[in-house]
Amino acid sequence: MTDKKFLDNAYGLEGAEETQAFYDAWSSSYDTEVAENGYATPARCAAALAQFAPDTSAPMLDLGCGTGVGGAALKAAGFTTIDGSDFSDEMMAQAGKKGIYRRLLKADLTNPMPFEAGDYTNISAIGVLNPGHAPAETLDAVLEMLPSGGCFVFSLNDHALADGTYEGRLREVVDCGTAHLLFSEYGEHLPKIDLKSTVYVLRKP
Repeated sequence: MTDKKFLDNAYGLEGAEETQAFYDAWSSSYDTEVAENGYATPARCAAALAQFAPDTSAPMLDLGCGTGVGGAALKAAGFTTIDGSDFSDEMMAQAGKKGIYRRLLKADLTNPMPFEAGDYTNISAIGVLNPGHAPAETLDAVLEMLPSGGCFVFSLNDHALADGTYEGRLREVVDCGTAHLLFSEYGEHLPKIDLKSTVYVLRKP
C-alpha cells in the first residue's frame, strides 16, 4: 500500500514554492496513490466535455495536467489533440512518458497563460482549482483565452466549494454573460477518503 502522506497534505499547502516542491516530490507515486483512492473526477470531466464538444480533434489544453491522469481520461473519451501545462517539471516528466500530449508547457496559473487567445478550442482544469493551487480568477483568465463557442471543463472539490470564492466567481461569470453554464454535477472525487466534487462545463458565447 502506498504511503498516503502526500494526499493527506495536498490541501493545506501555502505559496507557490511550497506547492511546486510538494508536487515535484509526489510525482513518482501520484498515479498510484490517487488510483488507490478511486480518483473519479478525470473521467467525469472528460465525459461531460465530450457531450458539448463534438469535434474531438480540435486542439485542447489540459491546464494543470500533472502526471497526465486527466489527459488519459480525455484521450479515452476521444479527444486526440491535447497539449498539457503544469508548473511541476517532475509531474510533466511523468506525463511525457504516457504519449498523450502533443506538447507540454511550463505554466504557473498565478501568472499569464503561456499561449495565445484562440490557440485552443477547449480547455480543461481537472482537480486544479483549489485554495493554495489556483485562484478563482483563473476562471476569467481561461475564458479570455477561449474562442467563441469554446468550452471550459473544470472541477471544484469539497475544499474549493467550502471556500466559496470559486462558486461566487462562477456565478458572476455566468450572470454577466461571459459564459453559459452547460453542465453542473456533484459526484465522486476521491471516494476512499470521502471527498466529492462538482464538475462544470462552461461555453464562451
